[in-house]
Amino acid sequence: MGRQLVPLTLDNLPDLPERCRGCTFWELDPVSGEEAKRTGRPDLEKEAWISAVLLEWGSCGRVVYVDEAAVGYVLYAPPAYVPRSFAFPTSPVSPDAVQLMTAFLLPEFQGQGLGRVIVQTVAKDLLRRGFKAIEAFGDTQWTEPVCLLPADHLLSVGFKTVRPHPRYPRLRLELRSTVSWRHDMERALDQLLGKVHSKEPALRPL
Repeated sequence: MGRQLVPLTLDNLPDLPERCRGCTFWELDPVSGEEAKRTGRPDLEKEAWISAVLLEWGSCGRVVYVDEAAVGYVLYAPPAYVPRSFAFPTSPVSPDAVQLMTAFLLPEFQGQGLGRVIVQTVAKDLLRRGFKAIEAFGDTQWTEPVCLLPADHLLSVGFKTVRPHPRYPRLRLELRSTVSWRHDMERALDQLLGKVHSKEPALRPL
């Protein structure tokens, strides 16, 4: 099977799951998010957010393809671009970190090591761009795909808790700890996925 980790753009945004294309949980603050739902066009808000981040900051996600079919994605951005992050009891995200916002994989592609590979791909991208860490808000009571990521999965791929909370701990992955990944990236990708193509150096939901 051919697999690709492709940078998210406005061109492949329609390949995200329909419920995700119209979700602005992270992209808008709570009040603006409710207003977008009321007006019935949150998909336009999502597109506008991605367009702005791409223009001002650069690549903010990856889409995972298997045999040209989209099977998952990941979104990430500096905390200044993620208004909802400031509403969490364990906020704010550290100023030297990029926030891992959300990620998703179709159920049939879970449990194959893809979550770790996607995190490695994001880490490689951010290392190249000079960032020190990735942070995320985990959910200790995660039971089904939602905008938040399960805390136990984040811990399993190398994140450490930096601010505990019974429900929404903030976790951090130091990118310097992933330097060794850079040397065995291709081997790891081959072992976990077979032949993988990444068009740009660069989750269950995760």
